[in-house]
Amino acid sequence: MPSESQRDEDVFESQFIDMYLSEYASISSIVREALPFELLATVGGVIAGIILSGMTNELEMIPGLLVIYPGVLGLRGNVSSTLGSRLGSAIHMGLITDIDRNNPELTNNISGSLLLGFIMAIVLGVLGHFVTLALGFESAGIFKLVLICAISALTSGVILSFVAVLLAIGTFRYGFDPDNVVTPSIATIGDIVSMLMLFLSAKLVVML
Repeated sequence: MPSESQRDEDVFESQFIDMYLSEYASISSIVREALPFELLATVGGVIAGIILSGMTNELEMIPGLLVIYPGVLGLRGNVSSTLGSRLGSAIHMGLITDIDRNNPELTNNISGSLLLGFIMAIVLGVLGHFVTLALGFESAGIFKLVLICAISALTSGVILSFVAVLLAIGTFRYGFDPDNVVTPSIATIGDIVSMLMLFLSAKLVVML
């Protein structure tokens, strides 16, 4: 026979699950919270395309830039979205409650995200060079492509890490589920920021 304390614990667990399903995991709450940010994500994709349309000169002056462009967008969005998901999980578990530089859970997630983005940026630059040559086109060279990828990855990574932390903590404080909000938001912001940083990095490399 279960003890009275065990029964109370089971009742509390059942009530907690019911509350979670009604407040955070119901269909209406998921759609209500995620839909506005999904709409913004669509608009953000259009804005990123507009930024790309203004990079005509850079695309012509730096052969291979067009090849690495999709990779830059995918890289930054994937890394930052993963960071947002990890932050959301840590917040739900109570491991992160505020922006605290002494919190290892927070600093490790940010540092790991930046390091991962930098490593993959180097890989992307090298891969972009050889893929461009394999397609029969002229390449600007490994150094320039890697430099563009690295600069854009680091600058956009710092910006998006800060945004991801603010979004995750802020949305949770206002009663939203970060898992419904942070990923589409950071993916959209990531597209725009990555395109801007890629544009500025290409401008800088052209001037060198």
